[in-house]
Amino acid sequence: MQIAVLTFDGFNELDSFVAAAILNRMKPQGWAAHITSPSEDVTSLNGVRVRRQKPLEFAAEADAVLIGSGFKTREIAADKELLARITLDPARQLIGAQCSGTLLLAKLGLIGALPACTDMMSKPWVIEAGVNVIDAPFVAHGNVATAGGCLASQYLAAWMIARGASTGDAERAIDYVSPVGQKAIYVAQAMAAITPFLKAPAGIAT
Repeated sequence: MQIAVLTFDGFNELDSFVAAAILNRMKPQGWAAHITSPSEDVTSLNGVRVRRQKPLEFAAEADAVLIGSGFKTREIAADKELLARITLDPARQLIGAQCSGTLLLAKLGLIGALPACTDMMSKPWVIEAGVNVIDAPFVAHGNVATAGGCLASQYLAAWMIARGASTGDAERAIDYVSPVGQKAIYVAQAMAAITPFLKAPAGIAT
């Protein structure tokens, strides 16, 4: 499973790095999550500069794609040339978005009228884009999932692992990164959030 973690200038480190780290717990099974960006280098909202691992066009060939958030998301959402470089196919890819990343997913036409999650700051913009925002940390419709809140990145990663491998693999990945003494609590909470959405896709958002 090759995963593109879309990461733009002004990105939220918790979105890109936490999700990528959890997904890369599956490296022994041949998985790899790649920081995927439109430019060679991108700088986070806190000034952390990173070198991309894959160009933005990699999203078209990846098996799965995660779209993180950032303080420049509204600018990106208005950049038709940049959005045209992102080609996604929910018929064959697992696709997830977090916080303001849900706005990009909406602009790419992958949410429509389906309920979706985002963070409180991004909520007005996402609603303005025509999205039915719900008060929940995670929701999925077929192969498309959205999450709200920085630490909800663990839910997107767990969902992707459960869908692409097994629930046991998802539980082990979350168990590994959870605080000592609270592992059972964290695993149970993550699985409770994603389990209702692990059935075979019935209606993929298009």
